[in-house]
Amino acid sequence: QVQLVESGGGLVQAGGSLRLSCTASGRTFSSLNMGWFRQAPGKEREFVATITWSGGNTYYANSVKGRFTISRDNAKNTAYLQMNSLKPEDTAVHYCAARISGARFFYTTADEYPYWGQGTQVTVSS
Repeated sequence: QVQLVESGGGLVQAGGSLRLSCTASGRTFSSLNMGWFRQAPGKEREFVATITWSGGNTYYANSVKGRFTISRDNAKNTAYLQMNSLKPEDTAVHYCAARISGARFFYTTADEYPYWGQGTQVTVSS
């Protein structure tokens, strides 16, 4: 089993920045692909970004490309999502997710991740 704990959400004005953290336990962190998803009220959970086990490859949703950066520190068992130039439409509960590394570089759908954090609220005011 993998346990994930997120932190770093909050309220920020449009154009501002936040950094989310996700700390994992229960399994060797460097064996995990990590992903970030988000869910706004009344909407389905959507993919935001993912990073391979080594941190050497990343992939983003078009809606956040150029504004968000996913990274990881395997020595600290932690993944990060740096969010810059935030917009009101980024308002959502943000979740980190993990899965055992497989044959593909990237996994972009929620059902491909068996392990989830509790979520952290990000609210961007206009």
